[in-house]
Amino acid sequence: MRKSTYVLPVIVVLAVIALSSIFVVDEREKALVMQFGQIKSVKEEPGLAFKIPLIQEVVKYDDRILSLDTETIEVTPSDDRRLVVDAFARYRISDVVRFRQAVGVGGLRTAEDRLSGILNAQIREVLGADQVTSDVILSTDRRGLTNRIRDQARQQALSLGLDVVDVRLKQTNLPSQNLDATFARMRAEREREAADEIARGNEAAQRVRALADRTVVETQSEANRDGDIIRGEADAERNGIFAEAYGADPEFFAFYRSLQAYETSLGSGNSSMVMTPKGEFFEYFKSQGEIDLPAASAAPADGADASPTGSGNAETNAEGPGATGPGTTGPSTTGSGATGASGTATE
Repeated sequence: MRKSTYVLPVIVVLAVIALSSIFVVDEREKALVMQFGQIKSVKEEPGLAFKIPLIQEVVKYDDRILSLDTETIEVTPSDDRRLVVDAFARYRISDVVRFRQAVGVGGLRTAEDRLSGILNAQIREVLGADQVTSDVILSTDRRGLTNRIRDQARQQALSLGLDVVDVRLKQTNLPSQNLDATFARMRAEREREAADEIARGNEAAQRVRALADRTVVETQSEANRDGDIIRGEADAERNGIFAEAYGADPEFFAFYRSLQAYETSLGSGNSSMVMTPKGEFFEYFKSQGEIDLPAASAAPADGADASPTGSGNAETNAEGPGATGPGTTGPSTTGSGATGASGTATE
């Protein structure tokens, strides 16, 4: 009875000691076995592990990829337009021993504070480089910039035992106090570009119009030249026909040309011509015999003789060419100064 009284507590103590010497490493964790603040062993594989009870302790760290949001900072690109930028990073603890040595008992909080400072410094350095403008930063194609930030931050984060997996710019804006000035400058730039485009368009339009005008002039010149050639050929052919006709029958040709002259001279319908009836112009108005002149209505009331004075002139009123047929009044011949004389004239 007395022996069992001592054995039971011993068993309990041994069980507690045995249980406290065993710990489990999860697949999402890494563990350090610490003894009096010194690292004794590293447990990176999942499963059971052992430590010395009461003397050693186990410190576990998350082995998954972690996220860190940086503070909003202002950067000044090469075009001196200030931007407000904030980013986020993905990282993991790659070396727990170095991580413990770098941050001590501060753990993840201390590590994230130091990593945030590294990221902000690299963001300012990369985005403030000589060849980087605000347009590039504000564009959607800025993967190259974030890759440079990630690579440079990764090199510095190795001293903390951290591996920077990825860095992305979460938000990139203009400072609120600079928005109006920035928008005004952007509008001015766009208006200048629009004016340049309009000027280039007007220049191109003038070239097109000049080319079109030259083409029109050349086309009209060619058409006029071809028309003159055709008219010249037609006139030559017509003159040839006239020459053949004149050579075949000169008398008929002279008659035809006279008819054309009558038509041209008397074609208006109210033409008046004063000339001698014996002229060559009236050659084809002459007949084989005499032409009766219109009789005068009566002798002068006062009995005065109609004494013609001066040379006789012919006043001819014709309604049109060819008024020489039967029943048509021919040219009337009166002496100048003769009034109401009746008689006949022999042509």
